[in-house]
Parts: sequence; structure tokens; C-alpha cells
Amino acid sequence: MRHNDLWFSDGSVVLRAEQTLFRVHMSQLSRHSLLFRDMFTLPQPSTASEPSPSAIHSPQTDLGYIEGCPVIHLHDKAEDLANLLIALYDGPTFGNNDRSDFRVVSGILRLSAKYIIDSLRAKALAHLSEAWPSTLKAWDLREDLARVYELETGTPRGFRYPSPIVVINLAREIDALSLLPSAFYDLSRYSYTQIFEPREESPLCDDLSTPHDSRCHLSLLDIQKLGMGKEASSHAITSLIQSMTSPAHPHPHHPTSNTHRRNLSASGGRNRTNAICTTASACRSDFLELAQLATQHYIFDREKGCADPLYVAEELGQLKSAETTDGEDCVACARSLEAWAVRERERLWKTIPTWFRLDSS
Repeated sequence: MRHNDLWFSDGSVVLRAEQTLFRVHMSQLSRHSLLFRDMFTLPQPSTASEPSPSAIHSPQTDLGYIEGCPVIHLHDKAEDLANLLIALYDGPTFGNNDRSDFRVVSGILRLSAKYIIDSLRAKALAHLSEAWPSTLKAWDLREDLARVYELETGTPRGFRYPSPIVVINLAREIDALSLLPSAFYDLSRYSYTQIFEPREESPLCDDLSTPHDSRCHLSLLDIQKLGMGKEASSHAITSLIQSMTSPAHPHPHHPTSNTHRRNLSASGGRNRTNAICTTASACRSDFLELAQLATQHYIFDREKGCADPLYVAEELGQLKSAETTDGEDCVACARSLEAWAVRERERLWKTIPTWFRLDSS
């Protein structure tokens, strides 16, 4: 059947994807795609003919003529081809990186990579990278949007974006390795049961798939990477809690603590008069108690964030700040803990590719 919108009366070629026909312009395709440009420079047969069975797998195959236009059979999904052609004719218009938008963008990415449409591929990849970013600042913005979504809809935040599994598989397919660290990290926050035995209503299944669909499953190599990454992530949370009470932690117990003075300056100079801890013994005791509570909460009880080191670091950084609201606790140590958490989160983010062995992907 003919596509309703992508059938131009003055088109010069008919593309067939599945059971849908698109009558478009060779000049438009050649202008953007190196593969189509080369395809259309091949000599065209002067009469319609049926292809041999051995030739139907080639996208250059002539399947006859419709209204004087050569017909080319493309082995793509009709929906993906339609989205690609609309982007070429009208310019790409992307959405908010939700699941519906991902269906459009992922199809465009697959075909723009396949047909060598570099400019469109770059735009689609840049858009997708907003949800699967390479910087911690962009990741935090993504997480803020997910929290707002959960509050406004009452739906778990995992449904705000497509399943990280389909993102990993797409990144592998189109060689977009920059998407992998954030996608693997997002996936590692789920339990193994959720990952390997997902229910149909699970965030790890996209809207059109079932738990048995190949899009819901990783390759063996990526399963190995995920397992190693989840182990490293778990160790990172333990190390975070331990480092709160370690000698390396920059508690501002001494007037010569230049590190802490720089931290206060970076935070806008708040509470400069409290730049030095005057209750060292009490603060050390507080940090030990907070570390014990965090161990119980994140490691033994496995409460919210237990598989999310970035979230845990942010929460730990606010522990003493919450206590200072009554004016009884040390503001200097609270600020020091906040600065420590900021540094730790940056360090963790940079380490994520190593956790999942993505440096050599």
C-alpha cells in the first residue's frame, strides 16, 4: 500500500519497506545519503523485470516500475523508513526523549547510520545523548526530570525513559559507544531478578516488546560487563561510607585546614565565621554514628539508592546539613561533608566506564 504522506506525484523512485511504498525523489535522497547517491548512479534497466530470488536481498535490486518509477526494496521497517524520510524532507523534530520519542529517534539513527546520512545521525545522536549523557551535570538533570515525572504521574521513574537494555543494544548496533556508560549505570540500579526475569509491566521492557523479545535481552558479553559493573558499584557504596570516617576525610578540625577553607570559598563563603570545627571530638563521634546508620540503611536494609552510588554520595553529603537546621551542630563539618560528596560524585562518574569494562568496548 502507498504511504499517505510520502507519495509524491512527481517523485522519481519508489522505495518499498515491508508492505509500504514510498514515492520520493532521487535528488533528495542523493543530496543527503552517500549510499543512495552511489546507488542511483548505477545504470537502470530500461524495462521492468522480476528479480531473481538470489537478488532480492540487495537494496539496489530493481523490482519493476510503478508509474514509470523504479522500485527498490529496502529491508527496513516501514515505520523507521517513514520517520527517516520525514526527517529528510521536513527536518528532524524530536520530542522529550520518552519512550515514544525513542521509537522515532532510534529508527532514524539506525537508518541514518545504514545509509550514511551523517548530519542527521549526528543530530539524532545529540538528542538521544540528552537522556543518556556523558557528563554528571547532564545526568543530574535527567534524574531531576525523572523525579518530576514520578511525582506528577505516580508512575515509577523508570518509565520516564526507554529501557536501558534497548539503549545498550542500539548503541552497539549503530556504534554509538558514548551512550553506553550512562545506560549501563542505569541498568545496574535494577536487581538481577528484574533484569533477567522482567515482567511485562517492567520498565526494562519497551512498549512493543515482551519479556521474551530479543530487545529485552543483552548479549553474553554485555551481561558479563553488567555483572562486573554491578559488583564494582556495590563496592563503591561500601567505600563511600567507610571514607566518611577515614583520616583522609577533610574534617576541618584544625585552623591550618587550607583544603576546607578552599571548600568554603567555593561554596560562596557561607558561614565563614564557622570555618573551623571547635567540637572535634563530638563531630568525630557524629561521623561514626552517621556511618553506622548509612551502613544499616544502604547495605543491610538495602533501602532506596542501595544500588546507586551517585545517589548515596549525594545523600551522605547532606547528612550533617540536615542536622544543622536546629543550630546545634557544626556548620564547618557540614560544609566539609557537602564538598566531599561533590568531589566523590565527580570521581565516581569518571570511574563508571571502568566498572563496566567499557574503556575497551
